[in-house]
Amino acid sequence: MSLDVTFDELLERASRLAEPGGRRLLGITGAPGAGKSTLAERLADALGERAVLVGMDGFHLAQRELERLGRAERKGAPDTFDAHGYLDLLVRLRRAEPGVTVYAPEFRREIEEPVACAVPVAPEVPLVITEGNYLLLPDDPWPRLRDVLDETWFLAPDEELRLSRLVARHERYGRSHEEAERRAHGSDQANALRVVATASRADLRIHAVT
Repeated sequence: MSLDVTFDELLERASRLAEPGGRRLLGITGAPGAGKSTLAERLADALGERAVLVGMDGFHLAQRELERLGRAERKGAPDTFDAHGYLDLLVRLRRAEPGVTVYAPEFRREIEEPVACAVPVAPEVPLVITEGNYLLLPDDPWPRLRDVLDETWFLAPDEELRLSRLVARHERYGRSHEEAERRAHGSDQANALRVVATASRADLRIHAVT
């Protein structure tokens, strides 16, 4: 069952993970447009120096590589990410080697490309928040992510709201309304159906953050 929760309730839950005494990882997942990035950013901002946000989108394959593989039209599908690289990074982050800052990539929507070494994660930071569509997929290597994460939250807003957010996001980054609608109801929707099928694997299912 998906719950309506307040942001303060989620912040309290995340704060327990951000207590000193080791590194913990919180995963936030859901279909495209579910509000993952917004919630993850709000939590990271509220927790300040106790948390760092590392997004799965930093592991998008570069556009040139997608074109070489013939996957450019499906950008955003599971096989358009470096899933093994993402897993390896989370394992390193979980280890939190003393004295070693780990640098994570970041996806820049204004250029539609990942940028390497854009997010520093100092070893003393107790909580890493990561968000992405596919944290709970059953296909290798994605299931191994679940073993690295301490908690996983699944966002499941009303479908009409999710789609309207998604269309607005595509328009914000330069697509016409018609192009945005076509993308949201086309390849994005195909990805969304795969993601929604994984919701039962989450520790917490969230319908709305009030």
